Amino acid sequence: MKNNKIKQNKINESKELALHYMKSLVDVARESFLILDAKLKVISGNPIFYQIFRVTPEQTENKFIYELGNGQWNIPELKRLLENILPERKDVKNYEVKHNFQTIGDKTIELNARQIDSVQLIILAMEDITEKRTLETKLSEYTKVLEIKVAERTKELADRIKELERINKIIVGREMKMIELKKELEKLKKSRLS
Repeated sequence: MKNNKIKQNKINESKELALHYMKSLVDVARESFLILDAKLKVISGNPIFYQIFRVTPEQTENKFIYELGNGQWNIPELKRLLENILPERKDVKNYEVKHNFQTIGDKTIELNARQIDSVQLIILAMEDITEKRTLETKLSEYTKVLEIKVAERTKELADRIKELERINKIIVGREMKMIELKKELEKLKKSRLS
């Protein structure tokens, strides 16, 4: 019994130490982070998370992730990540979730998650890539429009080149005819003089 208690104390100490290090690291990160326990209850968030999602630690900590923001975080893609994918892989990168948050609007969030079994914790990193996706979409649209314009201009140039070639053929044909006529005229002059 005493050995079990000592073992449990060591596990708790290592979990506390790991949590301390994780909190220290995520507090200085530039992206949003949540630290969750094995039951998906929020242990901590970093200042960037609270700033971006316009919430306080009191509204976030010790709550299940799906309960955050009056249930706003009960997102099917997030559930799939945390309940199905992460337990199998232990590490997930670049998982996109699109959602309309009441306080901050439509967002595309890229999630990276790591499950740390030794201390029964999950680190969830979130990056708002809404602007990036919007710019990519606009760039794609501009590229399509530009490709259409280039194709139109290329066709116009090809048509003009054909027209110039046709005109050139006519002019060259006339020049050749003029040369032939001059030769015939010279022959006629010579034949008259002789």
